[in-house]
Amino acid sequence: MKYPFNYVVEIQYLGFRFHGWQKQKNVKTLHEMIDKTLFFVFNGERCKSLGIGRTDAMVSANNYFFQLFLEKEVDEKWFIQFFNENLPPDIRALSIRRTPVGFDLIGCPKIKEYHYYFSFGEKTHPFAAPFMVNMVGNLNIEVMQKGAQLFQGEHYFHKYCTKPSVSTIFKRTIDSCEIVENTEFTASFFPKNSYVLKVRGKGFLRYQIRLMMGTLFELGKGNCDLVFIEDSLKEDNDKKYLRHNSFSSGLQLYKVELQM
Repeated sequence: MKYPFNYVVEIQYLGFRFHGWQKQKNVKTLHEMIDKTLFFVFNGERCKSLGIGRTDAMVSANNYFFQLFLEKEVDEKWFIQFFNENLPPDIRALSIRRTPVGFDLIGCPKIKEYHYYFSFGEKTHPFAAPFMVNMVGNLNIEVMQKGAQLFQGEHYFHKYCTKPSVSTIFKRTIDSCEIVENTEFTASFFPKNSYVLKVRGKGFLRYQIRLMMGTLFELGKGNCDLVFIEDSLKEDNDKKYLRHNSFSSGLQLYKVELQM
């Protein structure tokens, strides 16, 4: 049944206490929390929400969208205020805008930028755990920066995807990929030096960014070399996904650019 009023809602959230976006049995998810809040805001009136894509357990989003389908037109200013008043503190609504009936949020062209925050050395303050991953010991950041650049461009990402379907397209293009010092987010309990992997492209495979980061960690530890990464991205690789899947808490969907 079609809804006569469609909107796109922009939100951001800290994912540390959630088991990802998608609704699942017996675990707390972001989509479940969004729908419970919408049910209260609209006093039980029929509505539907649809997220722009999945995020893994504990993954955060600085910028995320969901499509909202309603039977009645909504006052946008009222909605943002009342929605935020009833959302938990680790979810915030930023904006809402009307879209034409038939607009497809999932299918529309988009550019996504992911960030992965990390540090190394001594064990960090526990309060930093929801925001970044700490590797106890030393990492060679310079060689990791060179390794990150190897992912940029068009490659075959069979080894950076888990549980693909028969229709999964492994040939993907990464527009940019770099490791830089973290200046985006700071806190008194963060380590003195931290870093961020920034990856930008049109679409990514299941666990792709975390597997890329895991491989870069192995590179920084000296457990593999740059040639290993080059070979892993070739069309004739063995098609077996890598086992070094980095922790999800450091990953953040930093920005989504909708091509509307």
